[in-house]
Amino acid sequence: MSPRRRAAKATANFRRSLERIESFLAAADAPREFESLVHRLSEDIVPTLEKFPDIGADFLGRAPLSAEGRALFAKVASLLGPGTSLRQFVFGDYIILYAARPDAIYLLAIRHHRELSFDFTGHWP
Repeated sequence: MSPRRRAAKATANFRRSLERIESFLAAADAPREFESLVHRLSEDIVPTLEKFPDIGADFLGRAPLSAEGRALFAKVASLLGPGTSLRQFVFGDYIILYAARPDAIYLLAIRHHRELSFDFTGHWP
């Protein structure tokens, strides 16, 4: 029996992340890299996440050491609600942050691996 496929939905923040990456790669004179990223997302990565939503690492499973970090993780977990996990999927030079819910996958952000962190306030004001 094959796993139940969940539809992936791109958030506005995910789209902004792609636009930022496109601008960065254009400035680096590497527009074909962006085309390759979009192709890989649509043909490989997103279908994989839809079919195997738990493939990414549990983002909240790696608790921070600071009290502030633990408080932020607790707040994010409460905002996600029951049955939702926050996961990260690494491929090539990119990291995707997504929320896996029983009914869908929500693509929250995509970053180049050299970027420092995800902007949680942009996701949950």
